[in-house]
Amino acid sequence: MSLFAFLLLVGGVAAFQFNLSALPEPGRMETLLAAKGKRFLIRRASRGVVPPPPTDRNASLTAGDKLFGTECSECHGYSGRKPTDAGRWMYPRAADLGSAEVQGYSDRELFWIVKNGIRLSGMPAFGRVESDKQIWDLVHFVRTLPANANPKGERDSSLHSE
Repeated sequence: MSLFAFLLLVGGVAAFQFNLSALPEPGRMETLLAAKGKRFLIRRASRGVVPPPPTDRNASLTAGDKLFGTECSECHGYSGRKPTDAGRWMYPRAADLGSAEVQGYSDRELFWIVKNGIRLSGMPAFGRVESDKQIWDLVHFVRTLPANANPKGERDSSLHSE
């Protein structure tokens, strides 16, 4: 019983120390635990049924570029690498889609993320507004970001294909 009381006390103290505000940057431990937990849960969830990607990769990239400009750039920026004001002030911040962390996800995992979103992160689910093919188009486009030194630059929306 005393061990239970001790754990309850420690848990209560920790809960009162937790800051729910999104203004301060999280500490290293919070960041590490959140990143490891997210990666584990995404890997596990993406093991389910994922439809096959489109076979015409070039057409998929072109369509993904257009869709990225309308669906993703509001938070991730037009380059996918420099979040907008909206993306910078979320917690967690909108990801640099060309980063090693994002590019380290498998295609299945990226598909799952775009389709289902990530709860409590600002990443919306597109599974009810975009088709599976369109989600694959976005995955294919995101894969091109690290390959280019200046993937899209930070240009305005009028330069995206319409």
